[in-house]
Amino acid sequence: MNVIAVIPARYASTRFPAKLVQDLCGKPVIVRTYEAALQTQLFDEVFVVTDADEIEAAIKAHGGKVIRSQRNHESGSDRIAEAVADLKADIVVNVQGDEPFIAREPLEALLQAFCEDVDQRIDLGSLMVAITDTKEIENPNVVKVVTDRMGYALYFSRSVIPYPRERAEGLRYMRHIGVYAFRKQALLDFAQWPMQPLEATEKLEQLRYLEFGKRIKMVETSHVGIGIDTPEDLEQARVMYLRK
Repeated sequence: MNVIAVIPARYASTRFPAKLVQDLCGKPVIVRTYEAALQTQLFDEVFVVTDADEIEAAIKAHGGKVIRSQRNHESGSDRIAEAVADLKADIVVNVQGDEPFIAREPLEALLQAFCEDVDQRIDLGSLMVAITDTKEIENPNVVKVVTDRMGYALYFSRSVIPYPRERAEGLRYMRHIGVYAFRKQALLDFAQWPMQPLEATEKLEQLRYLEFGKRIKMVETSHVGIGIDTPEDLEQARVMYLRK
């Protein structure tokens, strides 16, 4: 099984412009993320996909591989689909460019689901973590997921799902972590489909896969990645690197 990692990397960011080229203890954030992906030793190849000269230059200066995005895209899946169309790959893993502390364990568990999927029922896989804090459960910026008994996603929402009309024993709320592993064909299919009402309403691209009948295997983890979304996050990341 040929597995590659793709790191979509946009220069613009609403909360923290140019965050991926900010210095993180001697190297840009995007380079630290690229190197962390390599260090997991899970991938046959690792690529950064970008439309920015600054990011391309940073990666190439450190010997990395870059694919230039040729078009503007509405979603990460669209951007990755364009990048991998002509690449040899069975499984494509989407690594977030602003997470330089990515860990091997949850990615390995995600890939193991594909290894065990002898009938190829899984179109794509993703991660989830249990949450218990009421504020987090009710926060629309925290995406929740519900699954069937086999661990396949039934629905993703910014709303509280399931809604607790009555107290139920054993009920667990699961937060979706936006790390994906795709079969290549699922990505190529996605890029050909128009946006549907559920995705347009919730602003969650994974709903397009469900609306078109793709099966999303959810893998539970206890590891929550550390992203860099603000200058304060970057300062904390620098402290963490100095402790390594």
